[in-house]
Amino acid sequence: MQGIIQNRDAFLKNIASRLGRERKVEVAKPIWAYNPQEQVLKDATKDELLEVLKTQCLKIHTDLIITTKAALPQKLENLISEYGGGPVVTWKDSRYEEYGVSNLLTQDLPKKNIEVYEWQAAKGKENIQKAEHANIGITISEITLAESGTVVLYSGSDRGRTVSFLPTNSIVLVPKSTLVPRMTQAAHKLREKVQNGEQIPSCINYITGPSNSADIEMDLVVGVHGPVKASYIVIEDL
Repeated sequence: MQGIIQNRDAFLKNIASRLGRERKVEVAKPIWAYNPQEQVLKDATKDELLEVLKTQCLKIHTDLIITTKAALPQKLENLISEYGGGPVVTWKDSRYEEYGVSNLLTQDLPKKNIEVYEWQAAKGKENIQKAEHANIGITISEITLAESGTVVLYSGSDRGRTVSFLPTNSIVLVPKSTLVPRMTQAAHKLREKVQNGEQIPSCINYITGPSNSADIEMDLVVGVHGPVKASYIVIEDL
């Protein structure tokens, strides 16, 4: 049963009165004199951002592969083999076909006895079980932050968030066009969607390489609460 809000205006007005001010009905966005966050890599080209991403991936224990659309299927198959094969779990996403890897995932790999499971919203918890037992999860970055080596994943009914963190290994397809300098630009993109009336996902994941954790003595352990290995495959789509 949905609750009903009663006497809200009177209640809030009373609180404002006790605080010695008028009740505020809206919050004005502050205007800052300085915006240093906007200046970092401000004029960098996509190629320059890619070089920044390369350097950062070395620091976050993430392999970076750069390829064309035409060569992507073979690069992806090679990486899947390097990671030990299946089971593989993917989103249900038309972009796999757009980037030319749909046949690899649905036909070529199964012919080689490599199990590939596509997320199916109707199957509910079975999807999570498949992701939990998968060796590899394959996702696609919506926005890629060069400065931190972070991929931004949008979850949804066909894009379960567990695909990115339950499998032992994570492969993220990164269209070069998604590269931006840092979190600042990602926030701008999301704000624009809201202002344009677009629906944004209720769950947006910012993922920086494989799982990393360190205790008080700063002993780094990889894979404690997520993938042990991660690879980004940058696709030249410009």
